[in-house]
Amino acid sequence: MQSENALVYVVDDDRRVREALAALLRASGIEVQTFNSGEEFLDTPHQNVVACLILDLRMPGMSGLEVQRLVRRDSQIPVIFITGRADVPSAVLAMKGGAVDFLTKPLDEDALMRAVDAALARAHVLRKAAEDTAALQALHQSLTPREQELLPLLASGRLNKQAAGILGITEYTVQVHRGHIMRKMQADSFATLVRQASKLQLEASSMTTFDA
Repeated sequence: MQSENALVYVVDDDRRVREALAALLRASGIEVQTFNSGEEFLDTPHQNVVACLILDLRMPGMSGLEVQRLVRRDSQIPVIFITGRADVPSAVLAMKGGAVDFLTKPLDEDALMRAVDAALARAHVLRKAAEDTAALQALHQSLTPREQELLPLLASGRLNKQAAGILGITEYTVQVHRGHIMRKMQADSFATLVRQASKLQLEASSMTTFDA
């Protein structure tokens, strides 16, 4: 189980379902927070931890699909849908929206726990990716404005001479900046630097008409 330092949110308007799910998850060592409506869940500040959401499809007020749409807009919490009255169109919409699983009541405990394990594993991956991206962005922000201009040119395959012509600087200056960029980005090779630029989705300047 991916339950260490993890949290499962349970949103269901049926108190008995909430209590049963909370008891099952806590018995497996997972922290749980329960909510009786989508509105209550969305209005509650969420902890900055790895988490997933068990979400009832049909509830008074906001539906589970509406909650899923709003959650996707602001976060990447994996969702497991549960419902007492499944229908194909709703299941299709839920899965297209990125749901980890779509389970019908009465719930099979083993199937639910497998879904929770998969959802928390996905949450771990998403969190790690977000942390890596934030760290990479911080390295990029440590570059000077000129270095930030130069990086996408180099990563797109421009030679030092070409990049110098585009930016109106000397080739020697490009070489100096290139060394600084490699050091500040903590790139152990130029191939690594190219991958970093790709992850940052950096694009070369539109001033690409220089012909070496």
